[in-house]
This record gives sequence, C-alpha cells and structure tokens, in this order.
Amino acid sequence: MEFFKRRGRGDEAVVFSSSFSICRLVLHHAFGIAAKSKNLRIVLLVKRQGGMRSVNSKNSQVTQQSTHGSTGGGSESREESEVSGNGDASPPQAYTPLSVAKREEANVLRARGLVAVILLLAVVSVATTTNLIVKQQERSEFETKFEAYATEVLTVTGSNIKQFNEALDSFASSIGAQAATEHGLRNTSWPFYRIPKWSVQVQKLAQLTGVDEILISLAPIVEEDEREEWNRFATEQNPLWYQESIETEGYTKFTAQELVDLTVPFTFFLDDGQPLPVTRPGEVLPLFQSYPVGPPLGSSIMLTNIDAILSSPQTEDVYRIAKVTRRFSIGFTKIGIGSKNSVPGSQIVQPIFDGPNTNADDRKMVAVLLIQLPWVDYLKNVLAEGEDGIIVIIETFCPTFLEDGTQNLKNAERNIVTYQVNGPDAVLLGEADLHDPEYDDLVVRTESRGLPFDPSELPAGSCVPMQTIRIYPSAELEDSYRTNNDIIYTVVVVVIFVFTTLVFLLYDFSVGRRQRAVMERIMKQDRIVADVFPTAIRDRLYENQTENMVAGDDADLEEPLGLDNSFVDKSSGRDGSAPLAELFPSVTLVFADLVNFTAWSSAREPHHVFILLETIYGAFDKLAYRHGVFKVETVGDCYVSAVGLPEPKDDHAVVACRFARDCIKKMKDATLKLEVSLGPDTSDLEIRTGMHSGQVTAGVLRGQRSRFQLFGDTVNTASRMESSGERNRIQISQATADLLTEAGLARWITPRSSTINVKGKGEMQTYWVCKSHRSIQPKTANMKSQMETLDEGTDTEKSSEMGEEGDSELLRVEGMNRTERLVEWNAKVLTSLLQQIVGSRGGVGKKIQTLSDAESRIGIRGKTVLDEFIPIIPLKRFGKEELGRRQSLTTVDIGEEAKSQLRHYISTIASMYPDNAFHNFEHACHVTTSVKKLLARIVVVGEENGFGATESANLVDQSGHSYGITSDPLTQFAVVFSAIIHDVDHPGVPNAQLVKEKSQCAQIYKKSVAEQKSVDIAWEMLMEDGYADLRACIYQTEDDLRRFRQLVVNTVMATDIVDRELQALRKARWETAFDSTAEMLDNGVESEDRKATIVIEHLIQASDVAHTMQHWYTYKKWNERFFMECYGAYKEGRADSDPSTNWYKEEIGFFDHYIIPLAKKLQSCGVFGLSSHEYLNYATANRDEWVREGEALVQQFLATFKGGNDQLAAPQDPC
Repeated sequence: MEFFKRRGRGDEAVVFSSSFSICRLVLHHAFGIAAKSKNLRIVLLVKRQGGMRSVNSKNSQVTQQSTHGSTGGGSESREESEVSGNGDASPPQAYTPLSVAKREEANVLRARGLVAVILLLAVVSVATTTNLIVKQQERSEFETKFEAYATEVLTVTGSNIKQFNEALDSFASSIGAQAATEHGLRNTSWPFYRIPKWSVQVQKLAQLTGVDEILISLAPIVEEDEREEWNRFATEQNPLWYQESIETEGYTKFTAQELVDLTVPFTFFLDDGQPLPVTRPGEVLPLFQSYPVGPPLGSSIMLTNIDAILSSPQTEDVYRIAKVTRRFSIGFTKIGIGSKNSVPGSQIVQPIFDGPNTNADDRKMVAVLLIQLPWVDYLKNVLAEGEDGIIVIIETFCPTFLEDGTQNLKNAERNIVTYQVNGPDAVLLGEADLHDPEYDDLVVRTESRGLPFDPSELPAGSCVPMQTIRIYPSAELEDSYRTNNDIIYTVVVVVIFVFTTLVFLLYDFSVGRRQRAVMERIMKQDRIVADVFPTAIRDRLYENQTENMVAGDDADLEEPLGLDNSFVDKSSGRDGSAPLAELFPSVTLVFADLVNFTAWSSAREPHHVFILLETIYGAFDKLAYRHGVFKVETVGDCYVSAVGLPEPKDDHAVVACRFARDCIKKMKDATLKLEVSLGPDTSDLEIRTGMHSGQVTAGVLRGQRSRFQLFGDTVNTASRMESSGERNRIQISQATADLLTEAGLARWITPRSSTINVKGKGEMQTYWVCKSHRSIQPKTANMKSQMETLDEGTDTEKSSEMGEEGDSELLRVEGMNRTERLVEWNAKVLTSLLQQIVGSRGGVGKKIQTLSDAESRIGIRGKTVLDEFIPIIPLKRFGKEELGRRQSLTTVDIGEEAKSQLRHYISTIASMYPDNAFHNFEHACHVTTSVKKLLARIVVVGEENGFGATESANLVDQSGHSYGITSDPLTQFAVVFSAIIHDVDHPGVPNAQLVKEKSQCAQIYKKSVAEQKSVDIAWEMLMEDGYADLRACIYQTEDDLRRFRQLVVNTVMATDIVDRELQALRKARWETAFDSTAEMLDNGVESEDRKATIVIEHLIQASDVAHTMQHWYTYKKWNERFFMECYGAYKEGRADSDPSTNWYKEEIGFFDHYIIPLAKKLQSCGVFGLSSHEYLNYATANRDEWVREGEALVQQFLATFKGGNDQLAAPQDPC
C-alpha cells in the first residue's frame, strides 16, 4: 500500500511503504479515519515534461489553464491556480499545496499515537497467542509420538512372545521325537530317558529366540510305582549329563563329581531349606536336566530331583493348566538366574508328549519343560536408539476358581512391576506403580487374556495367572519434545515491533529517497508505455488517468500506480470513460513469417532460439523505424506491422512493399551471419510475406497487460496472404495491388498463376511483388524521390544487430559457401571447449615434446580401432579447489596459432567427406548440433526451464548428476570432435556391403569398417606436425592423451548401430550400468565411469539419428536424403534389393525397435533434463506421421530421384 502526502514544494510526491503486513493494515485504517474526518484527499503531484497534474480535495474547485502541444506527442502544460474551498459560516479558504500537506501531516502525527498503541497491543496479543500455539503443537507432537512408541512396544513385545512360544513348542516336539526314536533303537522309554547334548540344544533355543539368559529344566512325569527305579536311573545318569553340560557351557565352579555330591539321590522337596523325600501318592515331576548347570544363587544343593509340583503352589497351578489344555501355560514368579537375583518374570510349563507334538491329543504327556524368563528380556530391542522414556507397568494377579467355575477376583493377589524402556534397553524401576499421574489420560493398555480352556476342568481353588500391561509416557519423553520456540517466536515478535517502530520513526528521513525512487519508476513506466503504444494513444492514456483521479476515484489510491490498473473499467460506473479505439479507413498490414523456424528451433538450445529471433526482429525493428512502419506485435515467429496508423499515410501500400522487400534482404543477410554462430540450416531460414490493405479498428483493449491491438477483416485477410504465400516472396491482395496501380507502380506486381482459396472469402486473385524495383517509373516527383532510394534499404546500413562490424562482416560471410560457414561454426564450438580445457589447467597449453613417443604408440599398425574399445572409460575428477581455480572463458586465450590449426583441421576434414546425399559434412554438423544441445542440457542440471545456460557453466559438474561427464571439458571436447569426424570418407554404402565387396578396408577392419576408417583417418591427420599447437591445447599429459583417444574410439564406434553383436553388448552394458543390484556391488567411482561411458555412447547414437527425434520437416528432409543415398547405391549395383520396396515398413520398425527405445533410455538415465522428453515426444509424433504419410512420401522420393533435383528447386521470381 502506498501513501502520498503533499509537501510545500510544488511537484514533489511523498511515498511511504511499510514492509510489515500488520503495519499496512493498521496504517490503512488509521489514515482512513483521519482523512474522512477532514474530508481530505491524498494528493499526488507528478511532474512530466514541465507540466503539473494535481489531485485536490473533494470540496475544491479546480481552475486550469492549458496550453496544447502538437498532436504527435507534444508536452501538455497545466499550471495550478487558486484552489478554493467553501464553508458554511466562514469566508472561502484557500487550499494551497502547503496547507493540504500540513493538514495531512497533522493527521499523520495524530495517527502515529494510535498506531503505536495498536502495535503494542498487537505485539502482546500475538506473542501470547504464539506462545500458546507453539506449546500446544509441541504437546500434540509429543502425544502422537508416544502413541506410536506405545503401539510399537506392544506389537514388538507380542511378536517376541509369540516367536518364543513357537520356538519352545518346536523344541519340545523335537525332544518327543528324539525320545521316540531312541525308544525304537534302544528300547528306552519315559521317564527313563536322558536328552543327549542337552546344553547344546538349549543354547540353540536361546539363540533362536534372542533371549540373553534362560533357566530351563526337564521334569519327566514319574508315576508312583516308578519312583524307586527313577531314583536309580537319575543316580546313574546325573554324572553323565553333568559332565556333558560342564564341557559345553564352560562351567568351572564345580566338577561333575562335586555336583554329584551336591545332588540329593531321591525325589525331594525343601522344608526350611532341608531336603525331604516326597511321600505323597500320585505322580511327581522331579527336575532332571537343567540349564545352566550348577546350583542356584545362594544355594548349596543342586535342584536335580526336586519335585516341581511341591516346590511352588503356583507351579502346581500352571502345571494343571498345561495338563488340561495340553499346551504351554504361563505363570508369574521371582527369578534368580545368572546376574539377576530375584527379578520378576514368567514361569512357563511346556508339555512334552511321547512323540512329536502334532496330534498331541492322541499322545501321552510324559514330561514338561519348566522355563523361567525375566520380563525385562521381553522389553529389550523393541525401540530404536534415542526413543527413551516409555514407562511400562505389568500387573499380574492369580484369581482362584470356585466350585461353580467363577473367578474370585477380590482375593486375587496382585503384583505390580514398573519398567522404563530407553531405546533398545529396559530398566526395572521398582515393584510398584511408579508412573507419573499427570499422564493418566494418555495410558495405553492391554486387557487381561481370556482362558483357552474350560475352568470347570480344574480343581476348585486352582489359580489361573493373568496379567495386564499399561504404558505411560514419562516427563523425560515430554522434555525431549520441548523446545525454546515459544521464547524464540515471542522475541521475534518483539523484535519486529521494535524494528517497525524504528522504521516508523525514520519515516521523515526516508521520504526524500522514496520520492526519487517513485519518480524514477514513473519515468520507467513512461518509457515502457511509449514502447507499447503509439505516442498519441499514450498521451490519451495519461489524460484519462488524470481525469479519473480528479473525478475522485478512490480505487486508484488503493492500488499501486501502474500500467494495468489504469485501463481497468471500474465496476462502480464512476469512470464512464469510453474505450480508446479508433477506425483507420486505409491501412496496409504486413505479415512476415519465418519459414521452417519450428523445425530449426527443435534442434537448438533455447537461448540460441532467442538469439536468432532477437537478431532478426531487431533488424526488422530498425527497418520499421527507417520506413515509418508501426510494429504491432510478434506472434510466435510471425512479425506483424502496419502502415497508415496511428498516423495516416497516403502511400501506405508503397511503403509497406518497400519495407517487406527490405525485410527479405535483411533476413538473408542476418541468417548468413548467424549460421557461423548458430550452426547448420540457419541460412536456410527464409520469410514468407503477405500484405492486404483496407480499414482496421485499432485501440487499447483494457484489462491486464493491456496493449495496442488491431481488429477487422483486413487483419484476417493479411494473415491469409502470408500463410498461402511462398518463401522469399511477397504476396498481396487485389486491394493492395489496386493501390500500387493507382500510384503508377503496376510494374511492381505480377498476377499469381492461379487463384487461392481463402477461408470465408472463397477464391481470390492475388499478386506477387517483384524483388527489384529499379525499372519502375513513378508518376509524381515525390514518388520519384522515393524510388531513387527504393533499393538502398539495408545496403546503406553501417551497423548490424551482430555488433558494430558494418558491411565488412557481411561481405566476409557472403564470400563463403555453405561448407565454409559450417567450418567456421564448428571451429567456434571447438574453440570454446578448448578454452575450457586450457582454463581447467590454469593457463595456455605449452608445446609437448615429451609425448611424441606416446602419440606414436597410439593407433599403431596391426591393431584395429575396435580392438581398443573398453567398456569403462576412467574419467578425470576435479576437486572443488581445482574447479574454483578455473579461469573465466573471456580471459582464456588458446593462441592464434592453435585457432588457425583448428580451423584448418576442420576444413580438411570437411573436404574429405564425399558428396553423399546423407553421409556428408552437413549431416556431421547436424549431429554436432544435437551433441552440443544434449551436453548443454547435462550441464544445466535442475534448471528445467532452460534459461541461464552459459558457456562457463560447462565447467561445473553438479552433485554427480551427470556422472562426471561435465566436470571434465576434455570429455565434452572429445564427444563433439567425434561427432565431426565420425563419417569421414564414408563410402555411401553400409558396412555389410563393404564386407561383401571385399574392399581393402573391409579386409583390414572386418566389421564397423566405415567407423574404424574414420577414426584412423582423423587421428593420423591430427598427429601431423602441423597441428602441434592444437594438440598442446587438447592434452598435456599421457593420461589425458590416452583418455582423449579412448573417448574418441568409444564414441565413434557407438555410431555403428547396425551390427547386432555390438548392439547386444551395448544393451547388456546399459542394463549393467543402470541396474540397481549391480550398482550396489560397484564402488562409487567405477559405477559413475560405467554410467558415463554408456551415456556418452547413447548420446552420440541419439545425435546420429537426431533427425528422427526432431521436427517432422527435419525428419522428412534427412529421411529423403538417406533414401536417395540408399536408392542410388541400389541403382549402381551396390545393394541386393530395392530399398523402396520395404522402406515404409522398415522405417516403422526402426522407430519401434531403435529410435523410441533409445529416446526412452535418454529419459530413464535422468541426465538430459527436458531434452529427453522433447526427443521422445518428437520420435513418437514422427512415427505416427510416418504411418499416415510414409507410403506416399516413398513414392514422392522415387519420383524425385527419377526426375532429378529440378522438382526441389525454389520457384523463380516471375519479375
């Protein structure tokens, strides 16, 4: 929001802008109240060209004295006179700018106090609210995390218990199976059975379940009549399993004999620590084999032979449950095991049957396993490191069952234990409920487990153990989610308040600077408007804006002073101004469209496209200025201009013809010069021009981004004249032709041989404008004067959009043929890359005498180029310091000698390309264009829009995204170099034909004949003495030399896409490089080098057939040339079959099996940004277009071949 106040200095405008949204809101209301109380208006004075515009109060009467300038844009001066206001009981009071400024300043001073109070209240309320919100967010995050942790504790603990129970059941089943097997072999049976390797099996069980310490004992069920025999059996077997366990466990406290001495030789129970024999009738469960071996802590008696039933009433209840359910049963007890002394835990009774546990209902229960586990082991490794402060409370109780089968919960003894889980560890806090009551509302609990059996099967008074788990957070956990954000945000709010206050106090100091900024902005807007609108329209826009402000339009004060809001039609209806529109009865419109621009741009980088358009349209703009032509707009690649508006011209048709002719000439000159910097096919760009004369409606279409526009049938007809015309020709309508005839210039035109059908108009007779007008005789002296300068045009222009080079640069380029211009372009491309190479070394390359031996060893006779191929090229890596030391391209000079040698080398290479229809130097340049584009897309990683791509950006690799390709300029140079030389001396027939003809090259190379020959020719020439300075720029060490050679070999060999064996190898290498499993096995550098190598090969492959992945026009052009080459070889007897027979179907197969899969690979490797999508889209579109038109095009190709090139010649100017 902007506020304006009038000072007493005439034309000054004072603006204050607050950068804080709260200040903007407060100030808006404060000043609004003050302004309404005095019925004052905010004043804006803008001085423009000596004039003054003033907006006064509502009750003011404005007297203006005006002097008017010229219609074409002269300045308008308005002098401010007396401004009077009327009151009810007082004489008229003069409102001068100074008085208005004082009143408004007083309002501002009164508002300041209100603003300060509101700001103070705002900061207190905002700080308090912020503090509460932040704390609530922290509490919410804490509760969410706790719930997740509690769920994880319950889930993992339950999973651990289930895993342990399943493992224990399997262990018991294996014991039963072992005993059954032993019974069959040695006629042994329960209870007189000793488990072999007892300790080993128990250790495996502990390892499988992840339990740190386990206490487990085997208790066979001994009937009353088996007790004596059992005592003898145990006495015999105890020394054996003692010794075995001592050896397995590494037990050293007692020997086996000492353990025997500590063993009671009969089934017993303890009475005040003394062993007494079991005399009760019925079965007994004497402990037999135990793990770990040895007496328990604090005891001098082995528990071997102790009756498990009489040792603990709770154990008897658990045993009864196991006997009834015939499955494991769990009770709760205190455990003394290993390093733990009397800790809470579980007592598990696992039944063992006389065989595997399968179909246990049919088997006899012969023994049980008694296991004791501390609960703390269940809570370990359930949370990750750092997830601390979870309180787990385990409550156990053992209700007794009454005779009617109901539970007596009132008298059930309850035991409560509290643990704290800290990540993978758990700590016993105490045997009580020790959680913080503050967190009672966050409890997560599990219900007591139901009974898996009928309680009536148990004797009355039996106890069934149950448990409940409750989980609470701790203060420690909540503290981990508490931050100082509430304090920080409060401080930030206070700082903002202080800062805002300081800004408010510095208001008077900053108004002068802000005033200058506003005036500068206004001047910039004035220049922008002058560029968009004609002068007369611009002045009328200014007048309407001023009138709206004087009329009291408050909306203009609520919006920034800008261009768009000046033209918006106000919905309130207070504006009421008519649209800025006018009818021009006699105008000639010129439409000039760039022919084949879309196809050309599809092969270029975005910034190259804009270089071309800015250059050409800039040249057209200069011509328009010289001829007095009004540029309307550019629509895509079409340049629209008009003659006869906004200032009428009697000779508008003549001026338009002269302008259009000069545009054709300028287009030719510009494209010739641009081909040297923008590459092949640039000079092929031409324009197609159409003209029509008539009336048009022109004006400003108000709204967002308003601009001057033309409407009417004349616009549509002029567009049709352009679209139905021909390249390098000017087509005009009958109306324009009549105007030229009336001007005595009938010899300028000639009728078109046939009429054209125009949409909405039917058949129309049109005319061509001759390119040369020197023979035309004008009727009037004025026309004669015009005709004398008719053909001067751009010939007298001494500067160009390419720089202040004048005609010398144009003459130099015009003196070149197409090949020479392409040589110049290639030289510039490689020179830029050489500058990067030299810059990466920190200076100009020196001549290298010591590498002569290394150069002579590379490419020696007896070894073919294909033999040098390797699947992985080790690329050079640059550290951050090396990248930082690289010099700017503008300061790197490779030397004139090196530049001269490079230009001579490329020229020689160009001369060695045969005059084939397809495999020629022009196609090599087309491949180079695609390579350069793809390399540039690698460089600009992450900048999907394509802007910002600079040559110096090539020096920096970004985060390994390009696999090191762009960090080394030598790699880029080698790829571009390979594109230029890859088809040198190509014979114009496939490699298979060369092998079939048994040519000398085929006998040497065997396969990939043309490609290997190209490498050898180009390399041998590069090694000549005349290119020593060039080689010194390319490499300085033997490693660089070998890497450069290897890159050239691999890149050129990749262009052989016909050899199936090589293609299969490349496919396998691609899958290896981009397969996630293989990538995990590779080390980082080798994996990057593999990917870089295969990406480079696919880059050159895509570029070699880039025409298939570019605009349809480009594809059709090169497809026709390739057909001509193949059909010519057939006619010469160098092909077995007529290619025209299957050309249509083979092209479809080529798209389906090579082009589209290749484009998808470029996309999947993630290196080329938007170019990969562009290539795939063009490939798919060209394939579909070929399916529709391919058969007809093949016939057209045949007709062209048989008829020669006459059919392709451009139409001749009939004048």
